[in-house]
Amino acid sequence: MLDNFLPEIGPWVVCAITVFIGTLIQRLSGAGYGMFAAPVMALVAPEWVPGTVILVGFIIGSGAMLNTRDSVEWKDLPPGFAGRILGTSIAAYIATAVVGTDALAIIVGLVVLFAVSLTVFGITFPISKPSLFVAGGVGGVMGTLTGIGAPPMAILYSNVEARRSAATQNAFYGFGTLISIVALSVAGVLTLPQLAFAASLAPLVPVALRTSRPLAARFERGAIRPWALGLATVSALALLARSL
Repeated sequence: MLDNFLPEIGPWVVCAITVFIGTLIQRLSGAGYGMFAAPVMALVAPEWVPGTVILVGFIIGSGAMLNTRDSVEWKDLPPGFAGRILGTSIAAYIATAVVGTDALAIIVGLVVLFAVSLTVFGITFPISKPSLFVAGGVGGVMGTLTGIGAPPMAILYSNVEARRSAATQNAFYGFGTLISIVALSVAGVLTLPQLAFAASLAPLVPVALRTSRPLAARFERGAIRPWALGLATVSALALLARSL
């Protein structure tokens, strides 16, 4: 019976390594878990996407935020949260048509490449209530469909001090994944196998968060971001090559 809920051992190990590395990236930079994990999981365990990515993402975002909650810009959260709720509602409707089809893998790959491009080209916008609302909305659509919801907020906070940037982005990410979980559940596309797979991977999150503590002083200056973007790009290209 367990075989029906979890991937085979090979894909499970690949996903476990992906979650561990993705958690380190998310904790240290405030973004990157989804861009890395979603295409890898879509390659090796497509039936468990996007639910597993989002469920584990909630644990990662919440845990990372709690580790740095003293640096969160709390006043920025309400407009971003409002936008996320709207975007997630729209995405949940779309998800009923694409989850479980080949189209989802293509969407994941394209979203990753889009997110990487935004980051590489260094596009920036001033932080304001309207920009937070829009970033939350776009992140809600992207995150609910693919598990990659952090890049719009990462763009807004690209010029903010590293620790405050990562902490606030993780707060947005934790809330956003929670809303996505609720929306996918209501839409009927969050399955028991996805829940079981996420539960089997969840213990890796606190281990990775603990591992990240001695690395934080070195990598919160942004040194890990190029590696994260490179891994995400390679994974996305491999996913598209298989799907197209």
